[in-house]
Amino acid sequence: MLRGYVLHTRPYRESSVLVNMLVDGHGRVDCVARLGSGKRSIKSILQPFQPLIFQLSGKSSLKNLYQVEAASPAIPLVGEVSFAGFYLNEILVRSLSVEHGAEQFFYTYHDTLMKMAAGFEQAQLRYFEVALLQELGLMPSLDEDISQQSIEADYYYRLLPEEGFVSALGPKQHHYAGAMLRNLANKQLNQQDLKAAKQLMRQLLSPCIGDKPLKSRALFNRNLNSETQ
Repeated sequence: MLRGYVLHTRPYRESSVLVNMLVDGHGRVDCVARLGSGKRSIKSILQPFQPLIFQLSGKSSLKNLYQVEAASPAIPLVGEVSFAGFYLNEILVRSLSVEHGAEQFFYTYHDTLMKMAAGFEQAQLRYFEVALLQELGLMPSLDEDISQQSIEADYYYRLLPEEGFVSALGPKQHHYAGAMLRNLANKQLNQQDLKAAKQLMRQLLSPCIGDKPLKSRALFNRNLNSETQ
C-alpha cells in the first residue's frame, strides 16, 4: 500500500474524479478515482489534509486509484489555517509536474501540516516554500552571495534571477536585509522579518507558479474582509 495526500480533485465523467496527489516515494501523481456509492463511497475521505493509504495501477502518466482508506484522522486545519493549507496544495499543483514529482517531498508536506495544526505561524509557510524551491533546484543560496562571500547580517542584498544575491546599497524596494536572509536559512524568522520574507518568496516562486492569481489567497482575503466588515 502507498500513502499520500489529495492536493486537488475535479469531476471526471459521471461517477469519478481526477485527483492530483502527493505520494510518499513517488511525488506528484495524477490519477482517476471511482467514487462509488452508498457505504462504499470514498468521497468523504478523498479530501485535502486526510492521510490516505491506497493502491495505484496503470502504465500511463494518469494512474488508477483504488483500495483507498483513511490512514488516520484528518489533520485538523480550521479557519485561517485551512486557507494556509489550501495555499500549500495550490502551489504544489502549480509547481510540480509528474515528470518532476518531488519524490521525497511527502514528509516535508506532512510535517508542515502537523506543525500548522499544532500552532500556526506565517513563518511555517516561508520555510515550506524554501524547501519546495530547493527540491525544484530553484532556491538560491541564503548563506553566500554570487561571489561566494558570506551573507552578512548588517548588509542588504538584491536578487539576480537564476543567479543569487548580490550586495546592495541600503533598504530599497526588493533589497533584502542580510539578517532576514540568515534567519530564513536558519528557520528563525522573527516578526519584523515576515513582510520581506513573504515578498522574497513571491519573487522566487513566480516563475514556477505563474502569474494567474492563487485561489487560496482570494479565499483568505475574502474571509479577512468579511471579518472586518
